[in-house]
Amino acid sequence: MMKLKRRSTSNTPGAPSWMVTFSDLVTLILVFFILLFSMSQIDMMKFKAISESLRDQFFDFYPSVIPAENPPGTETDIPVEDNGKSDLDLSEESLSNLLTEIQSFLDINGMGDVIVANRTDRGVVLVLQEQVLFDPGEATLLGDAYLFLNKVGELLLELPNLVKVEGHSDDIPMSSFRYPSNWELSAARASSVINYLIENHQLDSRRFMAVGYADTRPIVSNDSPENRQKNRRVEIIISDPKYNENDYIEK
Repeated sequence: MMKLKRRSTSNTPGAPSWMVTFSDLVTLILVFFILLFSMSQIDMMKFKAISESLRDQFFDFYPSVIPAENPPGTETDIPVEDNGKSDLDLSEESLSNLLTEIQSFLDINGMGDVIVANRTDRGVVLVLQEQVLFDPGEATLLGDAYLFLNKVGELLLELPNLVKVEGHSDDIPMSSFRYPSNWELSAARASSVINYLIENHQLDSRRFMAVGYADTRPIVSNDSPENRQKNRRVEIIISDPKYNENDYIEK
């Protein structure tokens, strides 16, 4: 019987066959990713080109890096219908309506003897006698003042006008621990009126100005108790926008 010879295995040089297959696979994957990268680069270049084009077009309308708050074509560009009245005309009409409503309120509530409403160059001037607002020598509001001040506060909510409140006294010297002179008393009274309007009617404090004139601006001579009583007052001026307050100060 012939014996079969076992073929001897020899260590041939080189990488095993599975390594060759693995290398081919890695190469294909690398080529695939290179292809994807190349395609993404092309798309990015196209994107940049489009962006440059759009930017050039929009910069014709927006020369600033920060876009305009109301660019053309928005609703704010819709023209407002002209009613033929200027802002001054509208303000004049508002002040006239305010005066009419206050005068009607005074008549209905029987306050015409202690509060007077007038229309002057300064605006609508409300003159409130001391007895409807304060006790003598005091700057704390009386309860009797609330009814009228609440009405004023409601009306001021409908108007943007500036409001000046002036305190005035007679010529009898004032001297107390709290108010050393009529200057302090008159200023404190004006401030009390403003504080009440702001706190109870949510009015903007920047609209108000408080001034104390002491006895420097009497409306009548201080030659009798009755006249002195008239001079002890608080004036609320709802200002006319076209009036220059310096004209009044110089008088």
